[in-house]
Amino acid sequence: MDWSTFDDKKLLSTYCALMAELEGRGIVRSANNPVADYSETLVSRALGLSLEPRSKAGYDALGGDGTRYQIKGRRLTAENSSPQLGAIRNLAQRPFDILAAVVYAQDLSVLYGALIPVEVVVEQGRYSPHTNSHIFMFRRNVLEDARVTDIAPLLAAPVAQLVAGPGSLPAPVGRTGSGSLPENRGEFPAGSAKEGKA
Repeated sequence: MDWSTFDDKKLLSTYCALMAELEGRGIVRSANNPVADYSETLVSRALGLSLEPRSKAGYDALGGDGTRYQIKGRRLTAENSSPQLGAIRNLAQRPFDILAAVVYAQDLSVLYGALIPVEVVVEQGRYSPHTNSHIFMFRRNVLEDARVTDIAPLLAAPVAQLVAGPGSLPAPVGRTGSGSLPENRGEFPAGSAKEGKA
């Protein structure tokens, strides 16, 4: 499709219709910027997590053992290749146990992803007085930390099934609580989730 043939109004209305359809299919949870919602869907389905209500402050999903996950995604483009994740607020209060982060190429294909204990976020993050939040640069070398778990292989199946079309993958576990990490989902370091607790 040649998007250059669309006038501004048609292009914007097409975008809005597209976002509404993605929300209806359960791929995103709102009609806003799709990267954050897509990341929540992708990670929660890959790890069997329960998504929390959008009003929940500090974390986005729960594991069956009560581990709190904040989920963030970053899409790299030719204009902006920074791997800086969105603002992380109230970090001193340890509002989550694990940061689940995913970095995408411009076409939203997964480049890399990880489960990062809150201690690592505290150590490597930087406080920004301007935004009253912490900034975390999710570069590939973060994966070299022994406390960090690579989840890119686990994300491959949900991506493939989402691409296959509506109804190809069950919805995330309900948003109030009982999701758990299946034993065959990959090798997580012993106690990795619990080690992230305050």
